[in-house]
Amino acid sequence: MGKTRTRWPVRTYSRVVPGASGRVLVVDDNKVIRQLIRVNLELEGFEVVTAADGAECLDVVHQVRPDVITLDVVMPRLDGLRTAARLRADARTSELPIVIVSACTQYEVESGLDVGVDAFLAKPFEPGELVRVVERLSERGRTTGGGGGRGGRDAGGSSGGDAAADPQAEADPADGVTDRTGHTDRAERSARTADA
Repeated sequence: MGKTRTRWPVRTYSRVVPGASGRVLVVDDNKVIRQLIRVNLELEGFEVVTAADGAECLDVVHQVRPDVITLDVVMPRLDGLRTAARLRADARTSELPIVIVSACTQYEVESGLDVGVDAFLAKPFEPGELVRVVERLSERGRTTGGGGGRGGRDAGGSSGGDAAADPQAEADPADGVTDRTGHTDRAERSARTADA
């Protein structure tokens, strides 16, 4: 006779109503990475829309109206850094929180800071860290009015005192660019600078 195993049902649930945490536009040319990011954010209650490259992101961003955008750097047609620059140049998306999720070089990190990227998360990443970064930026966007335009932003797209617009945050791009978790948050760096 073979062994019999009793399997207890595994409870899987989200703590929040789907979409209640906000909406995220995930942009990556790798379908597996898009799916990994999507699943982890949906488990935390985010509504997730995906795009395969920067050009597709720019095509859908105004219809999707996300609270946060995650971007890979190396993608066909339009890479993540040029996509971020175009998002910052558009008044409707200029204050939208942007996270680069990529295996970035130091040059790419500095270029990202120059165009206004809010946070960096190095691949491979811990799913929990991804969720924390997106939650923090999503909450900051709602608190400062810089969310995806679904209720927090004024007609001009201004969010007032957003830390991403703080000139001191860009004073030293190497300050805090990477930490042991592999991510950088411009708001955290700005707060450290203010405390000094």
